[in-house]
Formats: sequence, C-alpha cells, structure tokens
Amino acid sequence: MLEELRSAVWVQRLFQKYLNVAFIESYNLLINNNRQIGNRFWINTPLGELKVGAAADVVLIDYDPPTTMDESNFAGHLIFGLAESTVDTTIANGKIVMKSKELLGLDSERIMAHSREVANKLWNRF
Repeated sequence: MLEELRSAVWVQRLFQKYLNVAFIESYNLLINNNRQIGNRFWINTPLGELKVGAAADVVLIDYDPPTTMDESNFAGHLIFGLAESTVDTTIANGKIVMKSKELLGLDSERIMAHSREVANKLWNRF
C-alpha cells in the first residue's frame, strides 16, 4: 500500500506541475481515510486503534532510518522510507502470523512450489 501512496504523491505532483502538493493529502488518505472507510464496512470491529475489541492488526518493520525520525518527519519516513523496508512481524486480529520474517502455521516451501507450478502453467498458455 505504501508504494501506491508514494505513487499518488508523485502523480499529483506531475499532474499539478508543482512539487509541493499532495504530500499531506496522501498521508491523510493512508492514516485517516483508510481507517474511516474500513470502519464503515467493519462496524463491529473498530480499526485504527489498539484496544480490546479492535482488529489489532500490527506490523513491526525492520527500518533503520538514515536520518533522525521524530513526530515532525514521521510522515516522510512512513511514505518514503518504511515503504522499502522489510516486515519483520505481523499480528492480525491479535494473532501473530509472521515472526522474525517467518510465516507461522503455513508451509512456505509447499506454497512457493505450488505458485511456481501454477505460474509456469500460466506462462505456457501464452
């Protein structure tokens, strides 16, 4: 999703022919609007906050910022730095589904082998 957000920033800048547009608007789309839209569809499961009864989806990202990161520049790091970083741990609905870059409860090797098989069949159809 962050790649799309970064693309949205650049598309708007090119379209407007002005390099100072779209950053905060795009950031708000990700941080505020996505949560609000999601809450319209999942009324019984609050999104965008960590509390009992909420969806509790969290990702821990392996990110070593090249510059100091604080509240004044977090949006820039989120859009332009974190988007290129590796996800280390994923918690979905309060359950750890990936830890230390390993998917839990899935046979990754079997899934990758099947994916290659299906991809080869698809390419052979062309």
